[in-house]
Amino acid sequence: MMSQKTMANYHLVILKKSYLEAILGGRKTIESRFIKTQHSPFGQVRAGDTLFLKQSSGPVCAIARASAVKNFENLTPEQIIGLKERYNSQIKGSDEYWQSKIGCKFAFLVWLEDVKSIEPVRINKKDWRAWVVLTAGKNFGLLKTKCTKKHTI
Repeated sequence: MMSQKTMANYHLVILKKSYLEAILGGRKTIESRFIKTQHSPFGQVRAGDTLFLKQSSGPVCAIARASAVKNFENLTPEQIIGLKERYNSQIKGSDEYWQSKIGCKFAFLVWLEDVKSIEPVRINKKDWRAWVVLTAGKNFGLLKTKCTKKHTI
């Protein structure tokens, strides 16, 4: 098994406009992702990671840091309802959102801190992934932007 890198990771997070606005307004402090099968980025997000926040069909317009992450496996519908009851005041999901997640088996919650608006950056992203773990070779040019340098600790 490979050892974990000590360097923080970078992520591109695609959000609906209403969720992005709630994050920027400080009303939404946890980003949640629910999936039916275990795949990236599940288990690849950790505290200290930098998140580029992109509006769906729009530009990257904010940056944030993950202050904490919780991963959940083998979820049951009852456990998902429990997550809604415990965390929805910070997730801000609608009843329809939670109903659509009831069959998911995996989830992760990311607590957001140090959220900042940045000069909008348009990127050429054509796939359907709603969360992308960025690498040195595949990062849409985001790792070269000024905001990345300013946002590192």
